[in-house]
Amino acid sequence: MTASDRVKTPTRFWIVAFLSLLWNAFGANDYVQTQIGNRSYIEGMTQGTGLTVDQLMDYYTGFPAWMDAAWALGVWGSLAGSVLLLLRSRFALHAFLISLVGLVFTTAWTIASPMPGQASMMVPMIFTVVIFAVLFALIWYSRRMYAKRVIA
Repeated sequence: MTASDRVKTPTRFWIVAFLSLLWNAFGANDYVQTQIGNRSYIEGMTQGTGLTVDQLMDYYTGFPAWMDAAWALGVWGSLAGSVLLLLRSRFALHAFLISLVGLVFTTAWTIASPMPGQASMMVPMIFTVVIFAVLFALIWYSRRMYAKRVIA
């Protein structure tokens, strides 16, 4: 399929693509702030947890390399998918699928190694379910837009 085979892009496509970019930009910001060890950002994450900034920073810096890599795949794969969606590229689907792989591994790590002092896994699991739901929706939407020739 060539670019000339594309159909007119519906307005809702741009809305979904832009919202996906905003959603995934939050995840990318979280990743960057955590990786650079932004103390004030991490301090905001400690609210209501009973953890100190140093405890939470130790938790994040204690990730094995494969966990950091999986987290990066999840975050940057989704952000790339959103950008590729805005560019109307069929490779958005591939990027979202790569992100799914990263999300599966980071979820496994989160379940196996919860934050220290975390009394309940309820909130993290609810948020993880929301992330999975959004990602599955973006995968489905990318496939649908490719089938309808909106993206090529």
